[in-house]
Amino acid sequence: MAIGKKRATDSTLYALIAFVALFIVATSAAVIFYLKFEEQRNLADTAQTNLGRFATPSEVQRIGALVGSERPGKSRIATMIDYLDRAIKLIVPGLPADTSAEVKVNETVTKVRQAVAGAAKQHPELKAADDPNIALLAMTDKLSTSLQNSKNTATATKEQLGTLQNRFDDAMKASLDKEKILLDEKDKYQQQLEKVQSDYDELRALLEKKTEDQVKDLYSKLEQERTNHDETNKQLLRTQAELRTAEERIQRILTEKVWPIQPPPDAMVKAFEPDGKIILVDDQTRIVHINLGSEDRVYRGLTFSVYDKNQPIPRDGKGKAEIEVFDVRENISAARIIRSEPKNPIVVDDVVANLIWDSEETNTFVIIGDFDLNGDGTNDPDAIEKLQGLVSKWGGRVAKSVSVNMDFVVLGTPPDVPPKPTLEETEIYPNAMERYEQAVEHLANYKLVESQAQALSIPILNADRFLYFIGYKTQAGKPGAF
Repeated sequence: MAIGKKRATDSTLYALIAFVALFIVATSAAVIFYLKFEEQRNLADTAQTNLGRFATPSEVQRIGALVGSERPGKSRIATMIDYLDRAIKLIVPGLPADTSAEVKVNETVTKVRQAVAGAAKQHPELKAADDPNIALLAMTDKLSTSLQNSKNTATATKEQLGTLQNRFDDAMKASLDKEKILLDEKDKYQQQLEKVQSDYDELRALLEKKTEDQVKDLYSKLEQERTNHDETNKQLLRTQAELRTAEERIQRILTEKVWPIQPPPDAMVKAFEPDGKIILVDDQTRIVHINLGSEDRVYRGLTFSVYDKNQPIPRDGKGKAEIEVFDVRENISAARIIRSEPKNPIVVDDVVANLIWDSEETNTFVIIGDFDLNGDGTNDPDAIEKLQGLVSKWGGRVAKSVSVNMDFVVLGTPPDVPPKPTLEETEIYPNAMERYEQAVEHLANYKLVESQAQALSIPILNADRFLYFIGYKTQAGKPGAF
């Protein structure tokens, strides 16, 4: 083989060997690169998967907006952990524990709920406190509102307390002033008491010194008074005997010598004077009219006894009928018939009279004794007051004692006087003696009025005659008559 051809063949061979070597190297590099690529791709897929667990692609793109400003030397997660710790420190005092965010949040939520529950127990008005999702700021607002209300209430209470304190101070000052005045008066009375005690001691010493002499003097004066009393009593008895003798002599002279010539005036003549007469009778309506009206001082409720027109008024005062005025005109009045006698009816011109009432003057009465006004067999304890009220109501006047100007005396039964109580009875009933003495006094007053009225020839009426003469006998026994 030629040398030139041999060199060309060797070069080709060398080139082929180099190509094969390069191919092998390239293929190996490609295989290695592929393997590395697949490894990196697997790592990338794993990283992408792990990244997806932390954030979605859209969240990754907005990671700055979601986390906030990036801190030097810290990752986004570390930055978010810092922000979370800051938020927790605002809620729970102290450094957050070095635990996971889940644990931190759960512990914080638990503490918040415990705090909310505690606040709800102290402030029942926080009705939302039992809501597990209650916001801490909402609860804070409620607590702030409750605190403000409490402050307002405390302020109002403080103002009231101040007002009460001022009032208390004023009352205390007034009390102290009054106490000072009382203490001054006490000192004054104490001084007076000491002076009285001193005077008493002096007087007692004087009495003890002169007791025997004074007792003798008092006994002497007592004997003198007894003597004077006996002498006065004897003189009074002689005077009373002389008076009775004179009265008997005067009465005998009047009976034997004066009255046969000129009879004494009838003391009851005033009681037999009629006041008016019947001018109209309506038997169907039981209404009559009388010739007395407002000009005669007649008024509604006034009663009259009705007497026969042609007969004198009877001594006992009992009329044929009783009427009560219910309508008053100027010169006439209408009256209803309270009582009448079927066999002796009221007729025109029958006369009417009321012992108390008078169209021109005021009659004066003395009322004394015991009275049974309703006819139940027992004396009425307030009978005198009732009769006195009736006299005053119908224009009369009530007096306590007899005088020459007296018109009538209304005399009840004599007051009962119980037996004088014994010493044992007075010990059991301390006021028994007082009642006995009052009864004795009433009886003595009764007898005095009776004797004075007889001596002055003043008409004396018992309860029945009095009620007949005023046309009130029928109504007196009814409830509410007085």
